[in-house]
Amino acid sequence: MARDTSPIRADERFDEAKVAAYLRTHLHELVGDRPIVFDQFPGGAANLTYRAVAGSTELVLRRAPHGPVAERGHDMEREHRVLSRLWNAYPKAPRSYHFCADPEVLGKPFFVMERRRGWVIREQWPPVYTDDDRLKRKLAGALVDALSELHLVDPTEIGLEDLGRPDGFVERQVAGWTRRWHAARTRAVTAMDAASAALASKAPRPGPTTILHNDYKLDNTMVDDEGALVAVFDWDMATRGDALVDLGTLLAYWPDPASPTFPIFGEQAVMLAPHMAKDEVVDRYSSVTGFDVSEVGYFEGLALFRIAVIVEQIYYRYVNGQTTDERFARFQPLVPILAEAACDVLGVC
Repeated sequence: MARDTSPIRADERFDEAKVAAYLRTHLHELVGDRPIVFDQFPGGAANLTYRAVAGSTELVLRRAPHGPVAERGHDMEREHRVLSRLWNAYPKAPRSYHFCADPEVLGKPFFVMERRRGWVIREQWPPVYTDDDRLKRKLAGALVDALSELHLVDPTEIGLEDLGRPDGFVERQVAGWTRRWHAARTRAVTAMDAASAALASKAPRPGPTTILHNDYKLDNTMVDDEGALVAVFDWDMATRGDALVDLGTLLAYWPDPASPTFPIFGEQAVMLAPHMAKDEVVDRYSSVTGFDVSEVGYFEGLALFRIAVIVEQIYYRYVNGQTTDERFARFQPLVPILAEAACDVLGVC
């Protein structure tokens, strides 16, 4: 459970007067001429997310992190485009109101979206969930159902039919994340090379093409006290592609004591597996969507490999002084664990 907002970290501050003036000019219908104060949502390990408060109006500003960013990563323009349309068909997507391409305003391009209220769950359950296994199971089911609902949205009905390039999507994902690994690695990890080779040689036939969140997991959602999802966040990698990419990601992040990633996703996080096992997640998803899920293991392996690369990219920024956030120092030992888990799922250990 994350705190909601906090004072802006010293190395992530900006010219508040300049941003306030920009918002009054471009979103006057929302903020008017009232004073605007800012703070920060402290969770997350990449994109920077701020809150702007003008009287009773609250808005959320999102921009990429400091320093160089990975190829096609942290794409605020893409996230704005998706969220400015998807909310019409998928209410769990917050509406985006405006995109600013000028990096002089907030340091990098950013967009402004509506504020949602609820719990973002990371390392502990909200108080109302703590002793209620029924509520935890309800939430686990809601997480699976919300993904299923997203994958049943017709992109042509909301003007997203040209989002991404679904043909050859999985092959490009493997090649792209392998390339990013070589660009960001701070040391050699044999299991990463083995996982990359297995992903390149074992790619299954394409499955159903859907809108993909492309980083779907519990802490990219917001929930209420009743076990329902009120929002899905972090759409900067959204695209169209094989639906099982999202399901594989959800499984990779599903805390399970039987998984070698348990020290990463279990000991420091809430536990979902005791309330809904991975097999039940897959069955529930399949029953709602009607999709063939027989190759989901490959996609879980792909997700673990991709998470390992993302972790290394963040750690690379810390090692090279692009961020002073000490949270990232603990990322150093995680990549080998994730790589071994990917090899295990892919059957190449």
